[in-house]
Amino acid sequence: MTFTERLEDHASRVERHLDAWLSTEKLGAVPDRLLDAMRYGTLGGGKRFRPFLVIESAALFDVPVEKALNAGCALECIHCYSLVHDDLPAMDNDDLRRGRPTVHKAFDDATAILAGDTLLTVAFEIIAHGSTHPNPGVRAALGLELARASGGAGMAGGQMLDLMAPGKTLGETDIRTLQAMKTGALITYACVAGGILGEAGKAELAALKTYGDALGAAFQLADDLLDAEGDAAVVGKATGKDQEAGKGTLVSLLGLEAAHAKLQDLKAQALAALAPFKGRDAMLADAAEFVVARKF
Repeated sequence: MTFTERLEDHASRVERHLDAWLSTEKLGAVPDRLLDAMRYGTLGGGKRFRPFLVIESAALFDVPVEKALNAGCALECIHCYSLVHDDLPAMDNDDLRRGRPTVHKAFDDATAILAGDTLLTVAFEIIAHGSTHPNPGVRAALGLELARASGGAGMAGGQMLDLMAPGKTLGETDIRTLQAMKTGALITYACVAGGILGEAGKAELAALKTYGDALGAAFQLADDLLDAEGDAAVVGKATGKDQEAGKGTLVSLLGLEAAHAKLQDLKAQALAALAPFKGRDAMLADAAEFVVARKF
């Protein structure tokens, strides 16, 4: 199976698993409008790249796909909640996501806020569920690391720094810190979570973290390059917004040529981190190639 086929296969599995979780059968008597907004913001689109990383990192330790789906879907709920909130008028004020109206446009601002809030809590309901892993210590570790990656010292904190950034002169260290929190933290978590599911040792978890850190930085840099160079019809969202908002990015700081060179350097760092898994790392290596080459 090629990388693209594997990505699509995992995405289909994740879609079906999310569809089952985002239901009154699983979650109880969620008001229809709220559940509809949650499902609208989560189902029917997206590469499911973060769950893919959970599944493939877990596969390094012989964890079958079906045993990694809960952790992957919990992470995807966090990611989708962040997109729903990030698109709101008070934040990035986007009208388009994955080629269709954003949740606050399809519903309203208040419903979008509550949909994001509920997706956040559903993520931890999934992680805590007995079907995620038979070892409660593993479930606790997954939940602790997910809280750290998505909270004030992770994604949410990075979003705060991003909101404060327009009009400021940010150096390379500032930009790297912001992006490592806002985007990188959840990607790093995806890689480490697979190791936690597989009850990996400290050295193996450290290698996965190094890989995830480099991959997350590359993912954000590629995203910034898409914003600068991409076609909105292909990307599925508005482009050119970083420059319009006056946001500091590595692209604006380094220029296009140097940013592309940096992207290749980050790919090399990610690939080097996979050395302990040589012979088993083909899909994770291909994931680094995918991030660098992606057009959407």
